Amino acid sequence: MKDAVVSARVECDVKEEAEDILQKLGIPTSVVINSLYRQIIYKHGIPFSLTVPAELKTADEFTEQELNMKLQHSYEQSVAGKGRALSAVFNDLEKGL
Repeated sequence: MKDAVVSARVECDVKEEAEDILQKLGIPTSVVINSLYRQIIYKHGIPFSLTVPAELKTADEFTEQELNMKLQHSYEQSVAGKGRALSAVFNDLEKGL
């Protein structure tokens, strides 16, 4: 019987994007969380690798498919109004110099 509640704070855009995908797949969020917990129990740890790449890829290192996926994601964020003004991005970059 399912009688426990899990509560976690996540970034709003991450939650929305993940839930949109799950909805398209017809999978409730609770099923995914329950499956993740079961895999943690089965593996006695996180069921996937948690690593940071030694270096981030530059655009010319992506495959055509990877680049297209990133561009599509960026386009969808822009259309949804989730982007940032170019001037704000450059201001932040200049602060780091």
